Amino acid sequence: MDIQALMLLTAEAKDTQELVTLVPWTFIIQIINLFIQVFLIKKFLFKPINEILEKRSKLADKTIREAREAQNEADSLKEQYESSLTNAHAEAAQIVSDAQKAAQVKADTLVREAQEEAAGIKARAAADIEQEKKKAVNEAKDEIGSLAMDIAGKVVEKEINEADHKKLIDDFISKVGA
Repeated sequence: MDIQALMLLTAEAKDTQELVTLVPWTFIIQIINLFIQVFLIKKFLFKPINEILEKRSKLADKTIREAREAQNEADSLKEQYESSLTNAHAEAAQIVSDAQKAAQVKADTLVREAQEEAAGIKARAAADIEQEKKKAVNEAKDEIGSLAMDIAGKVVEKEINEADHKKLIDDFISKVGA
């Protein structure tokens, strides 16, 4: 049994040695096979993948460029809007200022006209008062004159003593007061 086991071990060692042994033609064919695989992978796998990656890169660059252009346009529109808003505020302030000035001028005109009208009314009232005063004085003079005539007539009719004279003066004063 020893011999058989030994033979079996030798056969196994030979098989193992054939597996570990480097055969030059097999090595060359494996290297050629490796180069063919690398060539095929490069041609049919890497090239399309690189083209897809390049297209994606170009698309991303285009999207970024468009976004920047849109941002610039939005900034320009914002500046125009702010400028328009500033102008609108200035115009509104000018309109309010003009309206206030016009209202002030109109108010001044109305006040001046009212003062002139009041002065005219005052002047007419003063003239009317003066006229009424003159009329009242004239009527009083006429009344006094007629009373004086009556008194003179009574004095002439009778002889006046001091008591009658005093009575006539009192009557005269009471009639003039009335």
